Amino acid sequence: MAKLHVPTRRHILGAGIAAGAALTGLSARSGSALAQGAVTPPAGMANVNWRKQAGTTLEVNLIRSPRGETLQRYQKEFEDLTGIKVNSEQTPEQQQRQKTTIELSSGKPSFDVVHISYHVQKRQFEKGRWLADLSGFLADTALTPPDTLSDFAEAGLTFARSDATVGTLPFSVDYWIIYWNKELFAQRKLNYPQSFEEMVAAAEALTDARSRTSGFVARGLRNANTPVWTSLLLGYDVDSVSNGKLNTDTPEAIEAAKLYQRLMTKSAPPGVSGFNWAECQSAFLQGRVGMWFDGVGFAPPLEDPEKSRVVGKVGYGVMPKGPKTRAAATTGDGLGIAAASAKKEAAYLYLQWATSREMGARLLQSGSGVPFRNSVLRDPAVRQGVKMPGEWVDAVAQSAPISRLALPVIIPVTEFRDTFGVALTNMISGADPAAELKRATEEFAPVLERSERA
Repeated sequence: MAKLHVPTRRHILGAGIAAGAALTGLSARSGSALAQGAVTPPAGMANVNWRKQAGTTLEVNLIRSPRGETLQRYQKEFEDLTGIKVNSEQTPEQQQRQKTTIELSSGKPSFDVVHISYHVQKRQFEKGRWLADLSGFLADTALTPPDTLSDFAEAGLTFARSDATVGTLPFSVDYWIIYWNKELFAQRKLNYPQSFEEMVAAAEALTDARSRTSGFVARGLRNANTPVWTSLLLGYDVDSVSNGKLNTDTPEAIEAAKLYQRLMTKSAPPGVSGFNWAECQSAFLQGRVGMWFDGVGFAPPLEDPEKSRVVGKVGYGVMPKGPKTRAAATTGDGLGIAAASAKKEAAYLYLQWATSREMGARLLQSGSGVPFRNSVLRDPAVRQGVKMPGEWVDAVAQSAPISRLALPVIIPVTEFRDTFGVALTNMISGADPAAELKRATEEFAPVLERSERA
């Protein structure tokens, strides 16, 4: 079974973590210098020749997410540092995956830098040889500090490497947690659930049609919903695919699907079959949802008074224990360079900046994500600047040692999500879970078999 290992709670937490503290440490030093008119290289990268590609214009394709927003927010710093103009766009994840696949397979992508979801696109991108090998850039001391690779967590390097090549630089790891509304729980005199059974019971106890309150929300939209089910399956100590074999119509898979169906039909908001993460987040922000299950990086708006009605009321909980084990479903993303790009060196400088310690500190401190860089997680100054509540950091720390991949690392992972996503959406409409999984498994099995032979 695939497991990720990142620094533990002891590495992330330390004396002085304060909710609401101003940004400090790495990112604050950079921001302060820029405010005074200086252009300061990221920490540990003073010897990099940042101006080598001045005058170049880069096209950057980002996934719409808090991580993508962070890169765009600080993009001007990179432009000032390098003299490189950046045109970047964020696209919702499903559309971004379709766009990048079509363009990269054509051999003429419109972008130089691409934001990649490891859990969805890694094997597909490797098979297509769509990304430039970064090994030469990593070995060039004029472009890369010598300790760069050793600073990334092994999980990130496992994602980034392919045989003898390095196709991406690791950016952010995302654990799936339960966001819960403490006020609604208190009204019903409920405690945070420690098991799947308790989670279902709490969801149904919190659901109240008169007050239009829903006990639970998660992704119901086809394709986007598949990681919810596979995450529940991990609680039965089963991966959806292992050693090339589908475990998607086993008794455990059926029980996980029944659990998904029950939560999404008895406790979720109306229209949930059309919900992706953004719709789930919006519903939770309104204060009428008891629990929301999704990645830890979607937290910042919940603590923003201008966007949220639940500021100060949100709990951040590690995934409850399933019938067999407690597992935190895990995804991750990175940044790569299109093999067809004529601006690879300039693009690599963007990757160096985007995955730098400063940007990693900003992800962690704002709650937008968890960087793969060990030096960021261990920096006391960064820890002191974490803006999210201590419970959010606890959820990150406690999820790390029980992390397991949310989706199988296979080439046709998009087809996997599509096929089983249809089955899950049908279940929300009342279809039988066993029958739906049997049909989806039979439909997808030859697709997986062909990909394994390729």
